[in-house]
Amino acid sequence: MKWIYEYKLWPNFHWDSQALEVQLAELRYKQGRLLGKMQHAGLKATQEASLGTLTSDVLKSSEIEGENLNPQEVRSSIARHLGVPDGGLITSSKPTEGIVEIMINATQDYKSPLTKKRICNWHSALFPISKNDTHSITVGNWRTNKSGAMQVVSGPIG
Repeated sequence: MKWIYEYKLWPNFHWDSQALEVQLAELRYKQGRLLGKMQHAGLKATQEASLGTLTSDVLKSSEIEGENLNPQEVRSSIARHLGVPDGGLITSSKPTEGIVEIMINATQDYKSPLTKKRICNWHSALFPISKNDTHSITVGNWRTNKSGAMQVVSGPIG
């Protein structure tokens, strides 16, 4: 198995649009139906649905990495970012704010190119300080040879 960064064309991704055309057309149709239903539900219901979906996305994405975030902090942070009235009542930690900032940027500004600057900004949001508990890390930039080979560290198998 190769890691994504080991591919020759990393980070310049390419895909076959024709191979995806049928699936994307079906998805777009379903998306249109959902958006139509959401318009009938009203602004408050639409905001609430977006807030709930993004909150779930942030929590589940973080769980994959073994991070268990406070759901109320996540929801409050997302509400502040989306401008939902009375939604952002709880103060969120810096790590929570960083993850929410990345998710909002990725989902709301999805048409922007995935540039080095954007990736580095996301990395800086994940690591608001330049040191973790055990060693210095390079924040907001590519890994250097001085850092050594990348290691994937996660919990026990299973």
